[in-house]
Amino acid sequence: MLRYFTSGESHGEALVAFLSGLPAGIPVDLAFIDHELWRRQQGFGRGGRMKIETDKAHILSGVRHGATIGSPIAVMLENKDWKNWQESLPVGEGDPARHKRVASPRPGHADLAGALKYNFSEARYVLERASARESAARVAIGALAKLFLRELEMEVLSHVIVVGAATLEKEVAWSDIRALWEKSQGKTEILLNCADPAVEQRMKEEVDKVLRTGDTVGGVFEVVVHGVPPGLGTFVQWDERLDALLAAAVMSLQAVKAVEIGAGVTAAYSPGSAVHDEIGYDATSGFTGFTRPRNNAGGIEGGTSNGEEIRVRGYLKPISTLRRPLQSVDFASREPVKAAYERSDVCVVPAAGVAAEAMVALTIAKCALEKFGGDSMTETKRNYQGYCQQLKNY
Repeated sequence: MLRYFTSGESHGEALVAFLSGLPAGIPVDLAFIDHELWRRQQGFGRGGRMKIETDKAHILSGVRHGATIGSPIAVMLENKDWKNWQESLPVGEGDPARHKRVASPRPGHADLAGALKYNFSEARYVLERASARESAARVAIGALAKLFLRELEMEVLSHVIVVGAATLEKEVAWSDIRALWEKSQGKTEILLNCADPAVEQRMKEEVDKVLRTGDTVGGVFEVVVHGVPPGLGTFVQWDERLDALLAAAVMSLQAVKAVEIGAGVTAAYSPGSAVHDEIGYDATSGFTGFTRPRNNAGGIEGGTSNGEEIRVRGYLKPISTLRRPLQSVDFASREPVKAAYERSDVCVVPAAGVAAEAMVALTIAKCALEKFGGDSMTETKRNYQGYCQQLKNY
């Protein structure tokens, strides 16, 4: 079973991620992991924190001589901003006068709900853990999941389809999504990770508009999984359905408020004849020879992958921290005040897409290990290849 969790705070000394259950013998490309972390930090509209942090993965365990060894993997990401916060957020008692309170909760953030839940008098400790900075740790272990999936010829990438009022109306082919990733390999600046340059320019204008007004803007990203065979996930129990697992994984990301599989939203307003993907057959096609002229199902039917590309969309609300703060109340006096302001971004849709890639990769890897898993990559590949042969012989 693939298990993972993260620890650490936004301005703490480090983020740490733990991943257990990968087979032994997966080649680990450290440069690939660091490039994934770099991708998460890109995008027009990111804030000043990205000028401080240059995330690098420091693997503490589970990898030796460039490959996994079957034991749990621990990854640490240093927070370079810690040097500016260690007197404000010490592990020991420290000097209370140096503590930086979050005196008024920000609407849309975890501040008030978290302070009430944990009985804090203000929201500093809530902010520190609820921050999207935590997603960097997920990207690090998600990169390891991607390296595992690469061994099974599966790949996970994302692109942006909406920022504010700017929308990419057409479906984007895998080749175009991969071209965006290939462009980033030379560390070419990622603007908004949209496959259509004209639409990307309109997206930039949306970000420019909120930059001028002190506001923030959200949008929609799409994660695509290429090369997934039919049969991952199952319909037999509610908590084993692949679409449910993916929805939970993407929804777990900070600021995601809705998740869509395939054309799920449009399908709800359309007749069945316009929604369901008709089935054909071509013996030379794909894993099984069964074909689809379209992919409204997003690669999943009945909670099970059907051999088409898996497509998952995340709907991201605007960032909760505004330079022109909304109305709030003071924690201590209960008097009306403006919400607290912390250094923040104004648009993170491309970065959220990279974090969602990590969560989707971890989910697909978990399902793949449940179906094909072995203690070594040799055993896992043998199981996978045997299943693929079974599909061809069907």
